Amino acid sequence: MPPKEENKKTPIWRSRKFVPVILQIIFLAIIGLLLWILIQNTMTGLRRIGMSFGFDFLNARAGFNINEAMIEYSTSDPYVRAIMVGIVSTLRVSFFGIILATIIGVLVGIAKMSDNWLLSKVASVYIDIFRNTPLLLQIFVLNFAVFLPLPRIQEALSIGPFYLSNRGAVIPWATLHEGSALWALLLLVVIGAAIWVYKWQMKREVEEGKNTHPFLSAIGTFILLCGAAYLVTGEGPFQLTIPAHTGAAVTGGLSLSTPFLSVLVALTIFTSTYIAEIVRGGVQAVPKGQVEATKALGFRSATAMRLVIFPQAIRIIIPQMTSQYLNLIKNSSLAMAVGYQEIVGVGNTVINQSGRTLEVIVIMIAVYLFFSLTTSLFMNIFNKKFQLVER
Repeated sequence: MPPKEENKKTPIWRSRKFVPVILQIIFLAIIGLLLWILIQNTMTGLRRIGMSFGFDFLNARAGFNINEAMIEYSTSDPYVRAIMVGIVSTLRVSFFGIILATIIGVLVGIAKMSDNWLLSKVASVYIDIFRNTPLLLQIFVLNFAVFLPLPRIQEALSIGPFYLSNRGAVIPWATLHEGSALWALLLLVVIGAAIWVYKWQMKREVEEGKNTHPFLSAIGTFILLCGAAYLVTGEGPFQLTIPAHTGAAVTGGLSLSTPFLSVLVALTIFTSTYIAEIVRGGVQAVPKGQVEATKALGFRSATAMRLVIFPQAIRIIIPQMTSQYLNLIKNSSLAMAVGYQEIVGVGNTVINQSGRTLEVIVIMIAVYLFFSLTTSLFMNIFNKKFQLVER
């Protein structure tokens, strides 16, 4: 018998298991070294001009006013409180901008694919105009050419319970009361029941081939259960305050300033054009065989879109929508151009007063990074729920 060959061990520098790990360690070490050099050079430069790096200045008195603060704030509060106001203002315009841009973008994207010639052309013109116009220019136009030329507050325009003037808009708003906590629990139960009814009716529609109107059934269930809860508790989930014009001012309701409206409307319109194209591309990426199958089964266009086409397109749409949401959050920094004091506007004021440029910039970077990572996390979770599970 031929002698047995001895097992030769693969050298570590040729191992497929250890070489990638070693390369990653070397890469991280290089990045860490570059960051260390950058930080050391920065600290040396600060010492040369007689400055130090630190965040102790945040406890100093701010001394400046913020026009539209969503949380309690006064000029005697510290810088950290002012920065918190800016963060909340950024979150406010970004949150409502994402919701409105998504709704409008989906509707415009579907309208562009409509068989109705007029509706399709209007959607196309809407997309072409606002997508190809700089966002900052849209903010300026809305602020200086649309909202500021409105009548003074004494002659505010009244559109039902809504009032418009050169100071902005006043809209009806809800305020909480003692029973709102109980209503929050009841609403969770009601929403759960409505979702169950929707799924039950959808299952019947698929199995029996009849139009059971699952969405309308869920809405009806929600309204009926809310009505029953109102009869039991004797009050609603909130108190609605309606604005009233007193001649010299508008009292009650929620006031929305002209800068806030300009930024919110511009962000909504600009982002919705990109979302509309994402929706159109996602729907058109669904195999044509799926569309033809719905026609062969006698589905109406709206039913086919709701039950077959859009659920498949959503898997393509979500990843690209995430990028647009992140762009909207970062584009909110343009609000300082018209005086809406979000994190960048407040940060610039803090820099001018304290002289701590580097520290404030680090705070602003951290805020946008946190918002972006949080948005990406939620969208990734949402995306996993729509992914196809392969066997």
